[in-house]
Amino acid sequence: MPSTFHIPPAPMDGPFARLAQRVSRRLYGRVPDNLAVFWHHQPVLRATLAFESRVARFKELDPHLKTFAVMATAAQIGCSWCLDFGYYVAHTEGLDESKVREVPRWRTSEVFSDLEREVMAYAEAMTSTPPHVEEEQVASLRRQLGEAAVVELTMMVAVENERSRFNHAAGLASQGFSDVCELPLEAP
Repeated sequence: MPSTFHIPPAPMDGPFARLAQRVSRRLYGRVPDNLAVFWHHQPVLRATLAFESRVARFKELDPHLKTFAVMATAAQIGCSWCLDFGYYVAHTEGLDESKVREVPRWRTSEVFSDLEREVMAYAEAMTSTPPHVEEEQVASLRRQLGEAAVVELTMMVAVENERSRFNHAAGLASQGFSDVCELPLEAP
């Protein structure tokens, strides 16, 4: 399903545009649709890129748990672009694709550990409007992961809420990033 672009893509002209497109193609094989949307407001684009480059350096939380939380958040919001890109990122990072494939149906899937389920339940609780995070959820995660990892988990869910809500509101849909990993793009 192609993007409907509630916010139409901006023309990407000039040296910075060519550089951004070249880097995107090198990193992802194509230019992400959200880049052309962000192009309307380049200070927002630059701030987002700087923030995302720092977020990518977080290392306290197991990468599988991080991916499961991010994708559970995207699935709850219904951002097919984010699920598509999330599958691609998981694939390129060598994560367990059989589990990644099951994230949109994590409640009924039998492939996840209790901790993985707790992480995805926490992501959904944070993503609900209003959030429904329970003290017991956080206490259990703190015992199992430690404070630093729970802080990172909480921030990753918050960041994915920002990403997914932006992309969904902009009218972005799956762009085919996951084609390289042959994963289905199913939302719950």
